Amino acid sequence: MRAADALRVAVRALQDAGIPDAARDARHLMAFALGVGPDRLTLLLPDDIEPAQNAVLLAAVAARVQRQPVSQIVGFRDFWGRRFQVTRDVLDPRPETETLIEAALSQPFARVLDMGTGSGAIAVTLLAERAGASGLATDISPAALTVAARNAAALGVADRLDFATADWFAGVEGGFDLIVSNPPYIAADEMAGLSPDVRNWEPHLALTPGGDGLAPYRAIAAGVGPHLGAGGRLMVEIGPTQGAAVVALFVAAGLSGVQVQHDMDGRDRVVIGRKS
Repeated sequence: MRAADALRVAVRALQDAGIPDAARDARHLMAFALGVGPDRLTLLLPDDIEPAQNAVLLAAVAARVQRQPVSQIVGFRDFWGRRFQVTRDVLDPRPETETLIEAALSQPFARVLDMGTGSGAIAVTLLAERAGASGLATDISPAALTVAARNAAALGVADRLDFATADWFAGVEGGFDLIVSNPPYIAADEMAGLSPDVRNWEPHLALTPGGDGLAPYRAIAAGVGPHLGAGGRLMVEIGPTQGAAVVALFVAAGLSGVQVQHDMDGRDRVVIGRKS
């Protein structure tokens, strides 16, 4: 069988299963099966597909039919131009989070704290972009920290990034001039409306804190004072309806210049405050 024919079979199977963007996902899974980047796939489509490669493709398509995310099937997600390992223990790094990266990189920083680091995508990216900076990445999930540490090593920042199991600021010592977080923020009553790709496959601990979804922001705002140096910045990713509530928490915590950054789709995505 030619690779092009196998790809058509894969697209049809995903379409029949109601998978959104079936053709795009099939191409990613085909590239994974062939062991090449998606950008090289077109060159190989006229060639025959080996039986072992077709077996990998069929298994990958079967997993996607069950709504397992493509990133978990292939084991990685590209974020800010770098490749991050992804497992079921961490959230899939999302393009919207690059809004936070862009905001963080807009000004200098020397010492960063990333709370709820998950895959480590935020902390690792920031240190990879700022060669003189160092940081601490925390999470309450030891399994997530293992993934983050592997990503730090693979991307060359392991010597500048420490890891610790911590529940927000509990157990965190020292000061930072940049504190960032993409915390769980989905309200309990919103979980049922998530796509099965997210609801059934990504860690609920990283998706929702329960209740109204604002508990992490309350904890962060309440505890940031002793850890943020003068002039330092605090920035958090938020859900698109949470801007006003999180702004109010930052203002009540005594932060100045509090503002909301929009993502590429024009939705509220990041709240930023500074310690005077």
